[in-house]
Amino acid sequence: MDGLQTDDVAEKIMAAIKNVQKNMTRLNIMVMGKTGAGKSTLINQVFSRNLAQTGVGKPVTQQIRKYELEGFPLAIYDTPGLELGGDNAIEELLKESKEVLTRGAMRGIEESIHCIWYCVSAPSHRFEEAEIEFIKKFIDETSTLCVPVIIVLTQAYSKKEAKELMAEIEKENLNVVQIIPVLAQDYEIDDEYVVKAYGKDTLIDIVHNVIPEALRNTLAAVQKANLKMKKRRANAIVATAAAAAAATGAIPIPFTDAAVLVPEQIGMIASITGVFGIPIEKATITALLSATIGTIGTTVMGKTVVSGLLKLIPGVGTITGGVISASVAAALTAALGEAYIAIMLMVAKGEMNIKEIETAEGKAKISKIFKSKLSLKRNKQGVSEEKEAE
Repeated sequence: MDGLQTDDVAEKIMAAIKNVQKNMTRLNIMVMGKTGAGKSTLINQVFSRNLAQTGVGKPVTQQIRKYELEGFPLAIYDTPGLELGGDNAIEELLKESKEVLTRGAMRGIEESIHCIWYCVSAPSHRFEEAEIEFIKKFIDETSTLCVPVIIVLTQAYSKKEAKELMAEIEKENLNVVQIIPVLAQDYEIDDEYVVKAYGKDTLIDIVHNVIPEALRNTLAAVQKANLKMKKRRANAIVATAAAAAAATGAIPIPFTDAAVLVPEQIGMIASITGVFGIPIEKATITALLSATIGTIGTTVMGKTVVSGLLKLIPGVGTITGGVISASVAAALTAALGEAYIAIMLMVAKGEMNIKEIETAEGKAKISKIFKSKLSLKRNKQGVSEEKEAE
């Protein structure tokens, strides 16, 4: 039988997903601020694992602890509050923080601190002299390490008061990337009024802009506050895979060699899964395949599947001469990728449980999305071709 068995492809995708996750560069963030500044709440509401609630932080200095979970490419370096005891406590924290940053920089990107969040509780209405002194000294003494610092105004229930505090801090002319107010979770004032959470997605966008490119897929994967970012990164993956498939399809490919398109699609699905950071099992991948390119037959990108799928694309009909064109290869790959992104977004939003993909209803939903994406791709291409002909 032509092509690869769906089960075999699912195995390959699972192996590729594990490889993507294993090779993600760990993102290291240091979080500073006074006790009660809402650091733990911020961390747990921004990231898709409750690192600040594990209670198993590993000490890296006398005061600084490192929180991480096995298999999750994120480490949080948590510093103690500055109010532990006058000037000596501030000097000790400054010394230990510099030690962690310097040691990490010497060990390379995997161990470097990539970003620092300095948390200030907005309801306090003040940025204390001790904090100003600490940040100025810290930035001055670590300037050669070029670690970006973001001041996060936490617990910002009142946007007006947060803006007033932001204006006061800006007067200090601190060399920080940005000052941003954040309310990490909804705040209920009474039964009739709730202040909705805000600012987390903006914080993630700021972090995205200041960290190295090699860490941006990791950031997209570990955070849960900015789904638009996940979608952007996933769309870029689909575009790359579709272009690769088009390059493969640009040279006439006999049916017997049509499975050469599979590696692009395997890598694409694995990378999208990595970006969304959603745990997935082989049965779910198998269901995805059977609901999309597997609906036509038992092979993936073999003669049976390709011939059947082309019937779904308006105006294509069948392959002439037993070849796949660049446009068809790109359309199939892009439709599969975009359908998968749509499903992952539903899961991330809580609109669909990941296990629902394995049900008949879930498969029907995926199949409908895939066929819709495939028709849309072909229709767009048809319009483009007409314009070129003109």
